[in-house]
Amino acid sequence: MRLVNLRPDKGTAIVLALVPFVLVVAAYVLGSAERLAENPADKLLPSLATLAETTGRVAFSPDARTGDYMLLTDTLASLERLWSALAISTALALVLGLLIGLLPLMNAFLAPFVALVSMVPPLALLPILFIVMGLGEASKIALIVIGVAPFLTRDLAMRVKELPKEQLIKAQTLGASTWQIALRVVLPQILPRLLDALRLSLGPAFLFLIAAEAIASDSGLGYRIFLVRRYLAMDVILPYVAWITILSVAMDYGLAKLRDAAFPWFGGAR
Repeated sequence: MRLVNLRPDKGTAIVLALVPFVLVVAAYVLGSAERLAENPADKLLPSLATLAETTGRVAFSPDARTGDYMLLTDTLASLERLWSALAISTALALVLGLLIGLLPLMNAFLAPFVALVSMVPPLALLPILFIVMGLGEASKIALIVIGVAPFLTRDLAMRVKELPKEQLIKAQTLGASTWQIALRVVLPQILPRLLDALRLSLGPAFLFLIAAEAIASDSGLGYRIFLVRRYLAMDVILPYVAWITILSVAMDYGLAKLRDAAFPWFGGAR
């Protein structure tokens, strides 16, 4: 039997999925043990016990100076920026993507500009944003919007153009206006695709968030990582990186469940 025809059952699939994680953890444990055996004060690969102790301290012990729970405070600050930027990006992409994909005039007017903006490296604009908008929240949110919104817009516009032309013709034959076609024919079909595109944007969004927080911020996950790097505090950095990954996975899972619950037909359509 050819490999392309081999499909694992559910149990085998779970085991195969766990193997890479087990190998990474095992490699880390062995590497940490070897380094600590040579130098017990080594900071680059702290033991799992040290990581667990530090995680408990930053997550469940209040800071002696401020009384805040460090991980919780940083998480809330970052998520507020991230969710605000994603909400703005989603709204912009939904409106612009619908207009560009559905209306030829708007496609000729906006598509080249959006394509050009999507090619600009957002991190290169960060100094400009700080100069123009200051070091506050607006510049950090703007960076994420600039990095995410053009991608979402172009993706939605392409999805609109992929819709069967027969649907638009039939709607017009039945007397539907442009507004009705947009809201009742096109919009319901691109909303689940918007959620999928948003899932794909989570990685870049976190990247822009952490970059902005690392340069100019007094709270946030990225701020904390770059603050403690000068002390080689890997026992803080690694749990924070793991926590960011967990947040991203949880948001991805939530968006997938929302798509399946709100648009149960979408899976069959794919």
